[in-house]
Amino acid sequence: MSTGAGIAVAMGVMNVAVYAFTLGAASLMGPGAYSPVAAMMSLLTVISVGALGLQATAARRISAHPEHVAQIEAEVLSLTWRVSIGIGVVLLALTPVINVVLRLDSMGLAALAGPVSVPLTLVGGYIGILQGERRWLPLGLLYMAAGLPRLALGVALLAWRPTASVAVLAVLLGAIFPVVLGWWILRSNRRPDTTDPTHSASAILRETLHNSQALLALFALSSADVIVARNTLSDHDAGLYAGGVILAKMLTFLPQFVVVVAFPTMASASQRTRALTQSLTGITALGMVCTLGVWMLSWLALYFAGGQEFAEIQDQLWLFALLGTVLALLQLVVYSVLARQGQRSSYIVWLALVVLVVGGLMTDSVAGLLVWVLLVDVGLLVTLVAISYSIVRQPASEQKPLSVPH
Repeated sequence: MSTGAGIAVAMGVMNVAVYAFTLGAASLMGPGAYSPVAAMMSLLTVISVGALGLQATAARRISAHPEHVAQIEAEVLSLTWRVSIGIGVVLLALTPVINVVLRLDSMGLAALAGPVSVPLTLVGGYIGILQGERRWLPLGLLYMAAGLPRLALGVALLAWRPTASVAVLAVLLGAIFPVVLGWWILRSNRRPDTTDPTHSASAILRETLHNSQALLALFALSSADVIVARNTLSDHDAGLYAGGVILAKMLTFLPQFVVVVAFPTMASASQRTRALTQSLTGITALGMVCTLGVWMLSWLALYFAGGQEFAEIQDQLWLFALLGTVLALLQLVVYSVLARQGQRSSYIVWLALVVLVVGGLMTDSVAGLLVWVLLVDVGLLVTLVAISYSIVRQPASEQKPLSVPH
């Protein structure tokens, strides 16, 4: 696990574990009962942008400025705790809003969003530091710790009581393990010999906010369809759509190791074009093979989308697989934007989100919503890839870095 290949294995273990937990929850609860869990998991995905913003900031700064690693590490760890607690408090205060928007009909379930967000955000800072330093072995262990405990606790608790609140509680308990492991790995903080004002807490916070808003746009886009489904389709059809999204998410996160390994390289102006091209090619090839497999073996793929209770969407599973591939490519391109400190591209993602939601609310079937989401995401992907290549192919001296106003 000391190389990028080891990270692929570790992230594979994590994603399989998280996916198995989700699949088990859907199978034990059925479409109608699982729908609130899918809505909460979509919310938590959006909330995770705080963790991912911290991760991207730490990884980019440490990779680009290794001479200041001690200062960056200390500032990131301090900021991570403050941001995590702040997000948790805000979400706890928004419990009634979460309950209404997600149509949970359970204040207790909605209230879990705040506590769950704290450990999920904390681990982002730890991962970013290890990623930037290219410490692949401890990073791989941290990724596995983010998946395996959730699976073990989830199976045990849902076997006891298959309810939405218990499923989310299992996510909370499982998220504590990687936080403890990350703290232990980085427990002996190095004291910086010198300090640079460009790596102050306020500077890191500004970059984190920029990264987080870009990732928020991406994850809101990739999660909004489940929430739209709950507001425009029947509970049964919304549950069917959520089952298909399980398969889509598997294809989204399957090549995530490519982004993790490539991101530090994409922060280098001299290497980012090659890194982007190789990563796009690899993810596309893997996604097409998987989509073809789902189309040919839809009866088998159905078991990865909740089982026979979701048989009504069997013929559409290849479209969900294609959606997952498109989202994986979008994730890579957005991280490429963050690596080069781009700003304007994120505005296009926000625009696509508005278009997806407005058009999605006009659909009245699982197939109609799925096709609309695919059209919007493919259009966005083509636009961002074209913009990215037009920028990364410029000489490094002509590429304008991000300037965040004070």
